[in-house]
Amino acid sequence: MDIPIIFSNKQPKYLDIYEQIKQRIINQTLAAHQKLPSKRRLATNLSVSIHTIKESYEQLASEGYIYSVERSGYYISPYDSEWEQPIYEEEKKREQPVQEILYNFKNGQVDQQAFPLKDWLKLYKKHLNSDIVPNGSWQGEWSLREQIALYIKKSKGFTCDVEQIYLYSGTQHQLNELCRYFGDVNVAIEEPGFRRASAIFQQNQLNIQYVPIDEKGAAIPENACQYYYITPAHQFPLGGVMPFERRIDLLKWATENDAFLIEDDYDSEFRYKGSPIPPLAQIDQLQRVIYFGTFSKTLMPSIRVSYMILPTSLVDGFNSFYSNHKTTVSKIDQSVIAEFMENGLYTKHIAKMRTLYRKKRQKLIESILSHLGEDYEIIGDDAGLHIVLRLPKSLNEWNAIKLAQDVGIALDPISSSYQLNPVDNCVMIGYGAIPYAVIEEAVSLLASQWKSKQ
Repeated sequence: MDIPIIFSNKQPKYLDIYEQIKQRIINQTLAAHQKLPSKRRLATNLSVSIHTIKESYEQLASEGYIYSVERSGYYISPYDSEWEQPIYEEEKKREQPVQEILYNFKNGQVDQQAFPLKDWLKLYKKHLNSDIVPNGSWQGEWSLREQIALYIKKSKGFTCDVEQIYLYSGTQHQLNELCRYFGDVNVAIEEPGFRRASAIFQQNQLNIQYVPIDEKGAAIPENACQYYYITPAHQFPLGGVMPFERRIDLLKWATENDAFLIEDDYDSEFRYKGSPIPPLAQIDQLQRVIYFGTFSKTLMPSIRVSYMILPTSLVDGFNSFYSNHKTTVSKIDQSVIAEFMENGLYTKHIAKMRTLYRKKRQKLIESILSHLGEDYEIIGDDAGLHIVLRLPKSLNEWNAIKLAQDVGIALDPISSSYQLNPVDNCVMIGYGAIPYAVIEEAVSLLASQWKSKQ
């Protein structure tokens, strides 16, 4: 395991290492009893002295966040939220006020003003007044799973039975359920990749292989593994769209190695360049592919409804393993989404949002070229709701985000998506939430901030 650290250049490096490891333990992204890298290995990866790592580890150990095993190394201590000290009123008064967000370029958000709230509330009221008392199927409501099957066949080009579809309250939830089902096996994920997926693998204490991204997206794993988590439609976070030949290579690898590909069809509805590329699930018709979909981007993130489609070979075993479970997804929300889809409102909304996001994307790119110029390279703009901006050598990620925050512009880092060797010369700029009318104004302000410090 390697731990990426972002150095602030505002305090000794051992404190940055200590504070960031401590925060990951508190957030439980580092699992209890997980072994930390050796002092020599972490020092080499972070280009610091062994003495710096030694000071960090000793401080963590003295506070009980880690423990040492003779001739073995350091391990994560089990974390209990009761360890946290209460914040007294005097301390609260001294807290810095949260910087107001004037321009929201955060990733993973949608345009809430464009959501068909009137239609949604009408359906919601209808289902609140209907028979909502009984529990639903643990797999999810039949009506919604049936609509998902119809939508998948029409929009993605592959067929599945309703019994292959499972509803969950988010991608992390369904991935965690898969981890429990498969047990202690070797897994792989893209590097960089979706850090919340990496966190699930880490918390399940699995042997994880981080597979570097190349010019075609997720590469072929070098070591054997039972399943491989990938985002071919819009690689997260770098934004590339996986070409057809790489998809074929991955399916061939999965077949030859008796492995499964977890295809997180991230942002697939929003593609702006070239012809649509079929998902892996369409190419092999759900033989070696476990398909992940979500309503977070096509409707809104707060709904918290996602779905997983299993190959038929896994259905019976999965159902048996979870035979005593109940659904964790609101029956009302499921029923509303099902009717929203059945009435044609869902596809209508996606078409509307695709047009809106295409306009926002074009305005963002034009504004960057106009106000920032060619020193700032745009990456991953073919699809999705964010682009990646490679910064010039005179500006690193941490400073770029801090300068933006100072004037009320919210951006996301790229480095947090790396598990091995994080980069510090890129930022994500999301355009889902920000209004079209203020995009150029925001980029102009961002440019004045960044260029004034170069």
